[in-house]
Amino acid sequence: MFEQIKHNMETISGVEIYPILSLLIFFSFFVGLAFWVFSYKKEKIDELSQMPLNDN
Repeated sequence: MFEQIKHNMETISGVEIYPILSLLIFFSFFVGLAFWVFSYKKEKIDELSQMPLNDN
């Protein structure tokens, strides 16, 4: 079955760009997520961590 899929994919012109494009999207998403996490303010993280403990 894999051979049939591989043969069908080889006949499509321009198919080699899709793995590269998906890797770039995957990499940029996680780099952006890491940037957002490390640039988040410590005061806001402390405030959010105390929310479950507050009575109001």
